Amino acid sequence: MALLEVQGVGKVFGPLRALDGVDVSVRANTFHGLIGPNGSGKSTLLKAIAGDHFATEGTINFDGDDITMLRPFERARLGLSLKFQITAVLPELSPYDNLLLASQAERSVWSLIRSGSKGELHDEIMDSLERFSLADNADELAANLSHGQQQWLEISMSLIRKPKMLLLDEPTGGMSPEERRATGELLLPIKAHCALVIVEHDLDFIKDICDHLTVLDQGQVLDDGTVSEIEASTKVQEVYTTRV
Repeated sequence: MALLEVQGVGKVFGPLRALDGVDVSVRANTFHGLIGPNGSGKSTLLKAIAGDHFATEGTINFDGDDITMLRPFERARLGLSLKFQITAVLPELSPYDNLLLASQAERSVWSLIRSGSKGELHDEIMDSLERFSLADNADELAANLSHGQQQWLEISMSLIRKPKMLLLDEPTGGMSPEERRATGELLLPIKAHCALVIVEHDLDFIKDICDHLTVLDQGQVLDDGTVSEIEASTKVQEVYTTRV
């Protein structure tokens, strides 16, 4: 059974039809890539899934719940977490404090004042910083981190809420080749407990980490399949040759 089921989703902005009858199915504990030429509707679809805007047509179901018209915080409570391309890290705080704030959004007041819970929370934060190679930077200002490190921090802020699915919008944008490679290595272990839907222009990166790809073109699904199936698709090759 799919964790995420997008069925017949359309999105209209005035006279522009950005999405038209889009179907996407994502299973738990898989990495699913959304690719396509510029303007194909990838980020629009991701934002419709996250609730940043509502689908004009169709339905979106997540873990058995119809979330089509739920607001972003309601979707987050069900286990759906989104990281946009532009970082939302607070630069005047340390990575530790950024993670502390992110984790508190999902905790009750009672759990926050329990001394045992505070110790557990500290351990969770340090484990997350260690996992994303940020432990040595735990107490410095986030503003002093490199662009890649800030992206890693925001991903860890999304994951500390223990989502069932993480949505990533171009997480490697602006990164150096070394940072892109490291990002893939840092993301792969989360597959054990979290699904991933990712929009990314770096096709080599997305092919290295994804199990399944959906190709969009002009707001519609052009093709859908495993990485090897998409690589062999002549219609996908044609679109990337003529319209990227």
